[in-house]
Amino acid sequence: MQYGLIGKKLSHSFSKEIHESLANYTYELCEIAPNELENFFKVRDFKAINVTMPYKKDVIPFLDEISDEARELQAVNTIVNRDGKLYGYNTDFYGMKDMILRSGIDTFNKKALVLGTGATSRTASLVLKELGVKEIYFVSRDKKDGAITYAEAHSIHNDAQIIVNTTPVGMYPNAYTSPLDLEPFENLEAVFDAVYNPLRTQLVIEAKGQKAYGESGLYMLVSQAVHAIELFIDTKIDVEKAYETYEKITKEKENIVLIGMPSCGKTTVGKILSNMLGRDFYDLDYEIEKRIGCTISDFFETHSEIDFRNVETEITKEISTKNGIIIATGGGCATKNVNVNALRSNGRIYFIDRALDHLIPTHSRPLARDRFALENLYRMRQSIYSFVCDMHIDGNLTPNEEAEIIAKEFYQKR
Repeated sequence: MQYGLIGKKLSHSFSKEIHESLANYTYELCEIAPNELENFFKVRDFKAINVTMPYKKDVIPFLDEISDEARELQAVNTIVNRDGKLYGYNTDFYGMKDMILRSGIDTFNKKALVLGTGATSRTASLVLKELGVKEIYFVSRDKKDGAITYAEAHSIHNDAQIIVNTTPVGMYPNAYTSPLDLEPFENLEAVFDAVYNPLRTQLVIEAKGQKAYGESGLYMLVSQAVHAIELFIDTKIDVEKAYETYEKITKEKENIVLIGMPSCGKTTVGKILSNMLGRDFYDLDYEIEKRIGCTISDFFETHSEIDFRNVETEITKEISTKNGIIIATGGGCATKNVNVNALRSNGRIYFIDRALDHLIPTHSRPLARDRFALENLYRMRQSIYSFVCDMHIDGNLTPNEEAEIIAKEFYQKR
């Protein structure tokens, strides 16, 4: 290995795509068990590497020199081999700083909570101090190293304006967990999450729901990679190239999600988009039928709607953890917040709005078997679809026209 990343588990990593987009070398992902670490550094058979959890502190004894930031943080995420001597750096500091500065949030004299007490939490604290934050409190479950508890964060420090999550809570594959309930934080202005997979953690989604700024860690990951590459190959990378890479990786990983009434054309449009963009297509109703072993109509003959919705949520969560796919939902899927939050974690939501007189009742759709039932559903769901979608699509066009509009909007710069 000449260039790459070492860590214990790396199946979730986006680093290979990022580095190979920014630099002209092959970047390898190398999973190393704790008992293999010493021998890896004894051999020193690499030019430059990044280091991720849980080895950012463990690698320090194997290095010849470390930077001032790495020494202060007691964490190294970038190592360069220069003529057999190993130099350690911490580019996470610059990645997190760039992520916060990019938000445009005024941090001066603000109060912040940093969730977690590990290496990344120390990085967050150092960045926040440099950006003028007045009060910083670490939050942990057991008050480790003088941290406050999550209960104290809710009851005593709920006037915090900035929250930074440095814990792995909410990270794939456990994407639907959140480290903190944000409801008590009435002064909340921004949430920054170091987790980058999924693209939007549940914590970030909740922050946006409260009209605060929210960003997960992908831009931080790209920015720290930029600084690492500059050390790897002694070059300078333009800021615009870094942002283009961030946009590129986001688009590659983000899903296109189609919502709307039964018979509005979600499946047809989804298949067209799949062929057009070369992405896998998932019809959630079809996935549900595979799981339950019968048609949805037959399932409703022996089960309640609640039973069906529970299966639907289970499938929605599973499929939504995938990246770079097309998802067509059932008509009622987007009426449940838990489903919408799952779809949003990696997806952009498009509402295909077909006029009521163009919708067709059918016995294969148990809740829209006849015109009366369909009209009632339409009246109940239209406002919900409009509220949860990222973009409203005229569903009275041809399926090809609708697909073209979605594809064009999805790939434009946002």
